Amino acid sequence: MLDKVLIANRGEIALRILRACKELGIKTVAVHSTADRTLKHVLLADESICIGNAAASESYLNIPRIIAAAEVTNSIAIHPGYGFLAENADFADAVERSGFVFIGPKAETINLMGDKVSAINAMKKAGVPCVPGSDGPLTDDAERNKAIAKRIGYPIIVKAAGGGGGRGMRVVRTESELVKAIETTKAEAGAAFGNDMVYMEKFLENPRHVEIQILADGQGSAIHLGERDCSMQRRHQKVVEEAPAPGITEEMRNKIGERCCRACVEIGYRGAGTFEFLYEKGEFYFIEMNTRIQVEHPVSEMITGVDLIKEQLRIAAGQPLSIDQSQIQIRGHAIECRINAEDPDTFIPSPGQISMFHSPGGLGVRWESHVYAGYTVPPNYDSMIGKLITYGESRDVAIARMRHALDELVVEGIKTNIPLQRRIMADENFFAGGTNIHYLEKKLGLA
Repeated sequence: MLDKVLIANRGEIALRILRACKELGIKTVAVHSTADRTLKHVLLADESICIGNAAASESYLNIPRIIAAAEVTNSIAIHPGYGFLAENADFADAVERSGFVFIGPKAETINLMGDKVSAINAMKKAGVPCVPGSDGPLTDDAERNKAIAKRIGYPIIVKAAGGGGGRGMRVVRTESELVKAIETTKAEAGAAFGNDMVYMEKFLENPRHVEIQILADGQGSAIHLGERDCSMQRRHQKVVEEAPAPGITEEMRNKIGERCCRACVEIGYRGAGTFEFLYEKGEFYFIEMNTRIQVEHPVSEMITGVDLIKEQLRIAAGQPLSIDQSQIQIRGHAIECRINAEDPDTFIPSPGQISMFHSPGGLGVRWESHVYAGYTVPPNYDSMIGKLITYGESRDVAIARMRHALDELVVEGIKTNIPLQRRIMADENFFAGGTNIHYLEKKLGLA
């Protein structure tokens, strides 16, 4: 097993990684910015080291400083968590070239799956179903692009090959809009991602967002841990996630899961990863692969009993998968609500000091967070301050427990989206299951 791991992240995911390391007897190093000296994982780590100012560009996104921190602390491996540098192929390459273990896929795999065009081509080759599209990047040939759009059928969506997080995409409903939409998306993509390559796909009107969690050891073995439904979104950002997805049968789960596992073996994937799909009318359509641990990984852990972070650490240490597919049993239901420091109506971030805090408890309740009474939420980073997860033998029980847990959760001194999460849990259409990715925005009057 790895002797010492440097955690190149902050907040709840850094604490989650630290806990997994401690269970495996691994020493931990916490890197932090000047704004994060009092983070819980920084206080609990075996060693901590400041790597720069509050701005992420001067700390959590500064590759040389993270590498230097690993060197001076004699770390063996670096865990990137999610966000920041987690899917940065240059970072993964720099870690490995500097003699450390990167807890994640190889740099070439991150590059392959980070470019949406090459990812789609790889998935098609592996037999993973994809959204009908341009089968490659668009050129400046307007007539060719019009012909492609006509073949696919309107509405279509123009996407940046290097995009992500809901950015770099534009829906086009008529041919008259097409040329301008491509030009605008290319310009935005070049400015935002340093890559102006764009492609075209069929735009599905009312899909759900369903994703498959996988683990692969890079030694020829891969397993899936079932699916999650992440359709409750605002501006392409997930708000509520659950597992398993309502309405997905065991036969459907195994069929798509096996294809994802086959794709992992073919591309030599190593570590935890997620295949994201749009799901409509009984069909799955691949959209992208996240080559890292996901924010919503706890719901998969709750229904399978598998600790995904510990598996990441074992795989990075060169060990084969500790479990096979036959040992994965889906039991019960789990729901996760993201708790953000933001106004529940305007969604404006609400940094500041937490004057009072009380975490919920009880059977089937899990609270993943780095905050505590007296902690000051900085304005420099993502507004998520915690994840509330509930588990039950059925979906109804998981929802009931979530309603009670949200009532028990106390965060005062700042505004949070707890009231919004209460509204969602009380919504009759959510309770029925199967709402699409546009539902929440329409409910909030944003669509």
